[in-house]
Amino acid sequence: MRDVRDEDGLDELLRGLRGGAALRPGLDVGHVVAWLGRRTGAEVALICERGTVEAATPGFPGGAPDGFRPLLRRLTRGEMAAAVTEFDGARISLEALGHHRPRPVLAVLHTGALPPAARSLASRTGSVLALLRGAARAEETARAYRRKAGQVRVAVLMTLLSGKPLLARRITTGAVPALLDCDRLRVHLLRCPPGDREPLVSEYEDAVGYHGQGLMIPCPVYDDHVICLVPEPSDAADAPPEHAAAPPLGPVLRRLVAENPRYALGVSAPHPQSATAVAYEQARHALAMARSARDRTAEYLGPSALESLLPDGPARAWAHAFLRPLTEVPDTHLDVVRLALTIPRVGVARLLGISRNTVTARLRTAEDLLKTDLGDLGSRAELALALALTPTADILRAPERPAPALTDLLATPPAVAWASALLAPLRPPRRPELLRTARAWTQENGDAQRAASRLGSSRNTVRTRLRTAEQLLGRDFLSTGSGVHDLVLAFRIAPA
Repeated sequence: MRDVRDEDGLDELLRGLRGGAALRPGLDVGHVVAWLGRRTGAEVALICERGTVEAATPGFPGGAPDGFRPLLRRLTRGEMAAAVTEFDGARISLEALGHHRPRPVLAVLHTGALPPAARSLASRTGSVLALLRGAARAEETARAYRRKAGQVRVAVLMTLLSGKPLLARRITTGAVPALLDCDRLRVHLLRCPPGDREPLVSEYEDAVGYHGQGLMIPCPVYDDHVICLVPEPSDAADAPPEHAAAPPLGPVLRRLVAENPRYALGVSAPHPQSATAVAYEQARHALAMARSARDRTAEYLGPSALESLLPDGPARAWAHAFLRPLTEVPDTHLDVVRLALTIPRVGVARLLGISRNTVTARLRTAEDLLKTDLGDLGSRAELALALALTPTADILRAPERPAPALTDLLATPPAVAWASALLAPLRPPRRPELLRTARAWTQENGDAQRAASRLGSSRNTVRTRLRTAEQLLGRDFLSTGSGVHDLVLAFRIAPA
């Protein structure tokens, strides 16, 4: 047994842990056990609460705990603080660590009597091990909490996007986010490098897992988007104490964009919580506009949505009739259909935690029931309009009644005015080549190469013109495709 001076040993150990090394769980426990073995010349093991060896020096016999299992159980249960036992002609000194039961046990195997200094060093090193394991466990708990908090935020977002703010309150009972107390909110859509998303969300997270009166959620579909739900200042309720210290998200996001040239921000108009999906689509359009904005920030200034301008009763009757075949499938199938209209299938699969094949199968079922082709832009635009006109639950409650044709709805004066206003920036004498390109692109089902062949130009020319049209119309056609349905319907209403 080596000559050990306790004070020098502890100084050496603490110097080795200085500088944040103790924040690397799973690494430092083994290092400390090895260090104690070198200092004392004994074989050392840390036996975890389950009675298995967590870390040990190379010479410590792996099956040793089986030889003193009853004694080990008493130590882990807190019935004893320390003990010495015999094993294979040697002695093992055992000491329970920490205060929380079940307790880990430090085992020191030695052939002769353990000198007092070595016993003291082992005991104090055991205290360091207990602290390290406590820090590691606290970090694991914090990570698990952050992970669960993130899952709750995603759940709140998804229920709001489904138009169900009451359900959002129910799933957060006991920790309802302050956001749900506002009357109206805006969606701020931040584009940033993918590696910046999690640090940003963590930096502004408050003690209860939200972001003051707002919410920040890394987009589950687009790796460079952060979806931020921000209450309209005039509608925001007084912040509870746990949120009071958090800065308002709106100014924070604008400052981040001003300070980071790789960031951009799209902001929706204010909407009721039940219209969060509309706000999100507007933020996607605004983000496309922010690409060319001087400060890389844009607010949605486009016309009202078509569904809000159609005559309410006839429009709902048409939507109910159009969607009625889908009442044969569960709501989960309808969620897939709704999302797949504006999100790639792989994104829908990631968002809902299902396979891409499942997404494809559910879309095929919807196609069969509706007798339509969801690969066709015109069919997708009709379905998107129907879903926007009525919540899915209303389809089941709606009585069957005569419904107008979609062509009649699109011929109403508000619809014609909407289409004319949307396409006005492209009409002669302004940018006729953009109008021709956008029309050809929709006629070719969004295929830029085929549109180029129709126009006698190149694919790159088509995409460049569509980018310009995006800026003029305030719609996103190429990044996420969220504005394509409006363009298709506008050309159907005003083909000339």
